[in-house]
Amino acid sequence: MPSQIPLLLLFMISPLLLAAPPPVSAQLSPEFYETSCPDALSIIGASGCDASVLLDDVAGSFTGEKTAFPNRDSLRGFEVVDVIKARLEVACPLVVSCADIVAVAARDAVAALGGPLWTVQLGRRDSTSASLSSSNSDLPSPFSDLNILISAFAKKGLSITDMIALSGSHTIGQARCTVFRTRIYSDNNVNSSFASLLRSKCSMFGKDNDLSPLDMSTPTVFDNGYYKNLLNKRGLLHSDQQLYLNESGLVSSQVSLYAKNSTKFFRDFASAMVKMGNIGPLTGENGEIRTNCRKIN
Repeated sequence: MPSQIPLLLLFMISPLLLAAPPPVSAQLSPEFYETSCPDALSIIGASGCDASVLLDDVAGSFTGEKTAFPNRDSLRGFEVVDVIKARLEVACPLVVSCADIVAVAARDAVAALGGPLWTVQLGRRDSTSASLSSSNSDLPSPFSDLNILISAFAKKGLSITDMIALSGSHTIGQARCTVFRTRIYSDNNVNSSFASLLRSKCSMFGKDNDLSPLDMSTPTVFDNGYYKNLLNKRGLLHSDQQLYLNESGLVSSQVSLYAKNSTKFFRDFASAMVKMGNIGPLTGENGEIRTNCRKIN
């Protein structure tokens, strides 16, 4: 999913899809910082997983996940997390993890753009490692067919419904020409006028980094426009349109439902975000609380 989805939301989705299969995560709690840092949520909200995707490379000793194909030239806004972390370190030193910052900020970013709210389970600790190879192998690409998408999400304990709902995050953000060029020049299931418009912005050769909205109808609003686009063969990425290839089938029927019923989409998206946020969290004595989200302590 190498697109310019607002960073905080992509942070929430990408690293968690790399996590281990979900154990019982009873140690997470929405009240985790109630005593140790009571202003944590308000500080995060006012400013702006295991947080392994945040880590910078260190020459000769450490390679992070930022240069993996699904993340390279895609993840942006690391400075937003830096600002939040700096303010939290003043208020509550070594208490709030970068992973929890990402989880809360993702929820707040969605809500700020008109999407749903959900209760974030807190108490994650930060990873002391990252995996470039796992990022390259486990994150679904924009060129993925439906069976690959289903398999990638199922590997992390996420259902087909979860996958379809989480894909709705593509109702906001942008993608680079290089990741949708094949779709507008080679795919058959693409609206002709839509493809023609995009070809004027994304030539067959060059302009790799020119951007187009993932949802051209309402690009800065978190709504169900993404699914409406799919019904009209206006999915920007090949992997997007794979969710609606025809009018039959479980996946297509779910897309149709979300296109008609934004309340259902919001409810399922919120549920899937909570479920994904509980995949293999580091808690207790595992991991660390970073003082700088980009560096291992």
